[in-house]
Amino acid sequence: MNDDVRNIVLGVVAAGISAALGWLARTYLWRRRLRRKQAFFGLPDHAESLLVVNRKADGPELSVMRYDVFALLELAALVKDCNARVQIVAHDATRQGFGERTEFCVGGPYSNRRTAAHLSSLLPGVRMNTGDAAGPEPGVLRIGAEEYRLERGRSEYVLLARLTAEGRPDARPVFLFCGQRAITNQAATRYLAREHERLARKYGGGPFVLLLKVVNSEAYGPDVVELVADVTRTARTALPEPAADGA
Repeated sequence: MNDDVRNIVLGVVAAGISAALGWLARTYLWRRRLRRKQAFFGLPDHAESLLVVNRKADGPELSVMRYDVFALLELAALVKDCNARVQIVAHDATRQGFGERTEFCVGGPYSNRRTAAHLSSLLPGVRMNTGDAAGPEPGVLRIGAEEYRLERGRSEYVLLARLTAEGRPDARPVFLFCGQRAITNQAATRYLAREHERLARKYGGGPFVLLLKVVNSEAYGPDVVELVADVTRTARTALPEPAADGA
């Protein structure tokens, strides 16, 4: 074998080794990224998850707003990316606890009984007026002492929360998308899909509650979203009981 042939063979071998090492490195990074995503969502390979479907406000029990359907589709894609499975359940048929399976709960308390239950038990510092009681107009979101009013098509708010059962580090999380309108629910799911890596770095496997503002949805749809504040502590602190009349 002369020098030219030997150099060609060595070049081919070196190129093959470099390609193999590159493939192994990319595979390792892809798997590490997948494991981090699975850990954040509580969705290991072949895990089961719940996607709790709300209903259209003031509509029949089985009707769902178009933007809520889009939100459900985006969440289903996230679950599939984690190599997990999803079961779709109506909001009024989910009579079970939480922590056994990852749960994605879409819609405010006016259209989703499951959301109302989570707000009551997990986020006692949050209130959203459903129009059933005296007070501010429907849709007003109260977090602690602050109120966030709905300006339809211009300025709308949604809570994005990752919640876990207290005292159970191995419990699967509940993701809550509690918006003033259906389009804000989709905006929150899109925000989660886009920002989950940053959120995982910041919060790890812990809970968080973020207040998001959807800007000019009439023109931009669910795409322009601003982070207003991290309201985790306030949302998890019970509101003071109103003073009794004559007190």
